[in-house]
Amino acid sequence: MIVILKQNTTEAQMQSLTGWLASQGLDVHISKGNFETVVGLIGDTSKVDEELIKSLEMVESVRRISDPFKSANRKFHPDDSAVQVNEDAIFGAGHFGVIAGPCSVETEEQIISVAQSVKNAGAVMLRGGAFKPRTSPYDFQGLGAQGIELLLEAKKATGLPIITEILSIAHLPLFEDIDVIQVGARNMQNFELLKELGHLKKPILLKRGLANTLKELLMSAEYIMAGGNEQIILCERGIRTFDNTYTRNTLDLSAVPVLKELTHLPVVVDPSHAVGSSKYVESMALAAVAAGADGIMTEVHNDPLRALCDGAQSLTPEQFDKMMKKINIVRQAVAPGKEC
Repeated sequence: MIVILKQNTTEAQMQSLTGWLASQGLDVHISKGNFETVVGLIGDTSKVDEELIKSLEMVESVRRISDPFKSANRKFHPDDSAVQVNEDAIFGAGHFGVIAGPCSVETEEQIISVAQSVKNAGAVMLRGGAFKPRTSPYDFQGLGAQGIELLLEAKKATGLPIITEILSIAHLPLFEDIDVIQVGARNMQNFELLKELGHLKKPILLKRGLANTLKELLMSAEYIMAGGNEQIILCERGIRTFDNTYTRNTLDLSAVPVLKELTHLPVVVDPSHAVGSSKYVESMALAAVAAGADGIMTEVHNDPLRALCDGAQSLTPEQFDKMMKKINIVRQAVAPGKEC
């Protein structure tokens, strides 16, 4: 349930109302927008006297949210949320950012070289896998704790904040200095992990699972938000469909405008994992920008032919630089208020 307050509501009136609602065993969330203040109620609202609340002078209207996701719902929080990692890396609410780096951290030279290249091209955050969830147990599984140490060295050398994927609750102590924790497609419904991440004061990038619906993605975000962590970036990375002969997955770009309608959380797109081939990454990245994504996450390797993981879908630094120039052109073309 959400309660929309009139514009002239005083702080004292608001505190009186929210205190009363909280006394009824409800979690109360206040969202102050440009034109209205929304009081969101989470919990068992079946016993709440809706007519009594409507009768209050400060109340504009009362609405019930039928969707199972509450905190992530745009009705609950009408204005776009922004997730700020540092001064340059901000996603959502009109801010756009590009995350780039290799699929896997391999050596100190490799990760620092790529970090410097993507930063020079305009990336605002460095990605790199330390722990790798691989389909085959015989494939490279990542450097683990050593990979995180190398990512931190790259951050020290370039100033770029870093994002890397977590596979297990047991690894959480290793992620203390990581700026953004990524929950990969295979862990999107690892609810125990999501609950733990809800207790952190750290941004989480949550990827959609290979066979999951958008509602399921938002419910996974709800698990994190229910724990108190509202710094969530959603990521569309392609889904498995009946025809993935020519691409690794099917990039569902319709997810971008649909999610933007359903939720206030920022949405980024990972074209690299979606298509699985570097020759398609640029076109899909540009399409994602045109669709309204709040950012792009792409793989870049200084020597894709010798990459230990996903070299086929990795751009070279030169290709990434060219793509960034085109992204800036598309962003200008679709900027709000821009006339064709």
